[in-house]
Amino acid sequence: MLRRLWGICVIAAFVLLTAGFAGKDKQNKTKAATPVEATKDGYVGSETCATCHTGIAKTFAQTSMGRSLTTITPESLKTMPLSSPEATSYFDPNSNHHFEVRAVDGKVIETEYETAQDGSEVFRNSHPMSWVIGTGENGFGLLLQRDDFLFQGPLSYYTREAHWNLSPGYQNENYSFNRLILPGCIYCHSGRSRPVAGQDGRYQTPVFTQNSIGCENCHGPGAAHVAAMRTGDFANGLSKIVNPYRLSEPRADDICMSCHQAGDARVLQPGKTYQDFRPGQPLEHTVAIFQIPPTPEKPPQDDHVEHYYSMSLSKCFRATRGLAPDKQLRCISCHDPHVEPTKEEAPAYFKARCLNCHTTASCTAPKALREATTPADNCIGCHMKQRDIRVISHSSATNHRIVKTPDEPFPDVTFHQTTAAMPDLIELNPEGERGANAVAPPAILRLQAYAQLERGDSRFHASWLQTLSSLETSLPENAIVQAALGHRDLADHKLTEAIDHLQHAIRLNAMDTEAYIDLSKAQDESGQNEAAIASAKKAAELDPYAAPIQKTLILRLINGKRYDEAQAAMERYLQTFPEDDGMRKMLAMVK
Repeated sequence: MLRRLWGICVIAAFVLLTAGFAGKDKQNKTKAATPVEATKDGYVGSETCATCHTGIAKTFAQTSMGRSLTTITPESLKTMPLSSPEATSYFDPNSNHHFEVRAVDGKVIETEYETAQDGSEVFRNSHPMSWVIGTGENGFGLLLQRDDFLFQGPLSYYTREAHWNLSPGYQNENYSFNRLILPGCIYCHSGRSRPVAGQDGRYQTPVFTQNSIGCENCHGPGAAHVAAMRTGDFANGLSKIVNPYRLSEPRADDICMSCHQAGDARVLQPGKTYQDFRPGQPLEHTVAIFQIPPTPEKPPQDDHVEHYYSMSLSKCFRATRGLAPDKQLRCISCHDPHVEPTKEEAPAYFKARCLNCHTTASCTAPKALREATTPADNCIGCHMKQRDIRVISHSSATNHRIVKTPDEPFPDVTFHQTTAAMPDLIELNPEGERGANAVAPPAILRLQAYAQLERGDSRFHASWLQTLSSLETSLPENAIVQAALGHRDLADHKLTEAIDHLQHAIRLNAMDTEAYIDLSKAQDESGQNEAAIASAKKAAELDPYAAPIQKTLILRLINGKRYDEAQAAMERYLQTFPEDDGMRKMLAMVK
């Protein structure tokens, strides 16, 4: 299902995330004065780290990462642009719906409503927002919780335009208050979230053990480090925490890639969640990131969360492979997430980073041209252009491919990165060597990558089928394989085979919503009405805020001539999705 794609998390552009770690932390050997209550996986929280690393904690708290997610409180409302009515209302002509965001009694309330021609309200749907996501560099959005599920609010604030507008992606489809925040998205926008395994968008209570991105996102769990430092065993304590500066280039960049490299498809390793990634370990042990190979006719053009790949195509990056770590260009060569320069400070700040390797004499541009930049003699202004983010309006990002001139052609290697085993995709983060010599990832990962891609690009359907065929015999007791076989046979109208595979998949994984939906369809087309209803009900229980799934249940009830139940389901549906004008008209017809 496309909702599983990483690309749906377009809220990422709201947070100007700096990447990496630069500079060696001078250890403050003062013992922590406050008790530490570590989670079962060893996380202690940034407040514990701050008891010793006070200076770093203070500057980091002012960065975009250090403020990536904040709880809405009466105090935080004072800094939000909610003062004028004109700034808090928006009318969407596509849906004919009105949207509002306003402060009420110390809370932020977002509302969607529709009016009839006579001015009466057709519906009104309001929800309190609980968190602000983003710091306002490009803008910020709001998050809400409904039962155990986390959602994005339909309105977001755009800094460049200085007004509220539809949240990213809502220009194409009205998600209302039902756009799930997936674990892979919130992982990069929070310190530590608590997703429920196997159920997209569902979280434990509390949702976050730490709101904003914190120390342990880059340095790993700190309990062992704190315990050793408390006893005065400083040498052992230093070995118990990850310092990205001391890691090899791939492992250091893996930390940054975990959030700053979306790719075209992301696939978790079997049994893994995003919470399993530990700084210092290969990112591939948790998730594999795939990219559609560029061609000379269609070179790389995306800047939105594609920072590592863009950097890897820079001459500076390619020319320093194999050199000593402090001579290599990597994320932490330029970015220190502990300190974030202001827009005014950034040109000089990053120019100083350039001069770590270059000299002022390195620039061959005419003096007049260099002085014409704003500010004058601005390295990044010429060599790392700001460009509009195509997938999100009102936003821009720095292109991380460092070029000598704006029209510099892409290096030849750009178009020769595939392998014989995987000629139509590139894995961007293999554990070992990257590029054309990389080892192809396991077939089960490739199958899932092709499944994500082929639903939006038919070119990958043949690769999906071919990979699935090989796994049918080599990995038959895998739930993903059985669900895919059922999906394939359902598309080919082999209903008996499809039902067998899908039931097998559900026995292996009873939480697979998509398998229940496919099974319900196969049973319905086979005339098994009661079984089809039962399967649709199970899917609706697992994913109560997915409108298409709830509509499927209503359709199955109608097909099974259970009209009273269908009407009751329609009424419940409109309680959850009051914005659905089509369902409202259908219900009016049957009453």
